[in-house]
Amino acid sequence: MSKQPESLSIDLLPYLSEGFCNRCKELLETRLQNLNLNNHGKLDVDLASNKSEDFCSTGSLSCWPHEKIYASPSSGTSSRNPVGGRVSTESTVNNDFSKLFVNGSNESVATDDRNLGLSDEQKRMSQVGRKKDFVCKERIDGKEVNVLKGLELHTRVFNDEEQKKIVEYVFSLQRMGQSGKLSDRTYSEPNKWMRGKGRITIQFGCCYNYVMDKSGNPPGILRDEEVDPIPSLLKSMIKRLVKWHILPSTCIPNSCIVNIYDEGDCIPPHIDHHDFLRPFCTVSFLTESNILFGSNLKIVAPGEFDGSASIPLPVGSVLVLKGNGADVAKHCVPAVLGKRISITFRKMDDSKLPFRFLPDPELQGIQPLSSSPLVNKSPIQQVPNLQNSHHQNRQSNNASEVFGETDFPPLGASINKPRSKKT
Repeated sequence: MSKQPESLSIDLLPYLSEGFCNRCKELLETRLQNLNLNNHGKLDVDLASNKSEDFCSTGSLSCWPHEKIYASPSSGTSSRNPVGGRVSTESTVNNDFSKLFVNGSNESVATDDRNLGLSDEQKRMSQVGRKKDFVCKERIDGKEVNVLKGLELHTRVFNDEEQKKIVEYVFSLQRMGQSGKLSDRTYSEPNKWMRGKGRITIQFGCCYNYVMDKSGNPPGILRDEEVDPIPSLLKSMIKRLVKWHILPSTCIPNSCIVNIYDEGDCIPPHIDHHDFLRPFCTVSFLTESNILFGSNLKIVAPGEFDGSASIPLPVGSVLVLKGNGADVAKHCVPAVLGKRISITFRKMDDSKLPFRFLPDPELQGIQPLSSSPLVNKSPIQQVPNLQNSHHQNRQSNNASEVFGETDFPPLGASINKPRSKKT
């Protein structure tokens, strides 16, 4: 006996709704139920009950359909990434992004969450993936030490629409720097004279000296130099990091550095200067890249390093560094395989503040949101011991090699393909 049209429509629901978020699935199911065949075999769709609803925009996290092509403002070339779109003016980006933070994202929330009396922001916070049990043991001074102790990885912190706004804004800052609209020490775009050299840096809050300069200033914060203050959009990011229990309210960042990588750019092995307090964090955009850790990282070739542990950094994720992960293990980013942006937020030691530094009232007294029953409910798989794994610039590592695939759902960017070895 053949199925009735309504039953057949419902049977097709799993296929028609593949990749949809829960809200979209529910809306599609309702529409299928309202779908009838009249006596002439023509479709008669009654959408009257759904006029006030619509599907998620294609910029939402759950329904992201395809990668887009994003044009870099400096090179004019395009690179594949999950947050493509037209570059807006600085004021437009700031206003649009502020609305996202104030009103919440258009990202749907599971039906089970709707009747728990949670705010939209608490619901978003409850969807963050959190991993705090990284393990990689090395023998240091005769003792086995977990050099990754203190590291935390938080995923789904910024959804696709928010990532797009952030990336657009960073590229607008790059254009401002290139046209001389940022202070000299804020924007730096060195000449690319070899592979692994020349990433663009934009510093806010303080001027940091990576190596001893021509004037004899040692590495660290240059207290007599000024840079531009932290822009509003980046302050909104800081507020979220504190409110969503990613950074403590006792260590609210008052400085940040934006890194813009082209293919082949890297960050060599280092430990962040103690002019900055712990914890600090870095947020990743455009391309998933690996970060290497180890007490004895080795430089194999320009942009290529060998270390004990390799951790993939999904786009939109936040890596928090403290404890051994910040002070015992060095870290580095091997030569990236595509355009990448990272934003590192740090709090300066009060005794190292620039002489003319003034605290920002917007960054004072930020408090975390109250926890809900949903936060940290999802099980987290134990990280395998990474001791002696010797990841030599292995950008192709799949996230499942370090932690379970279900712990951190994909955020829109595909894992980098392995680089072919030169013979």
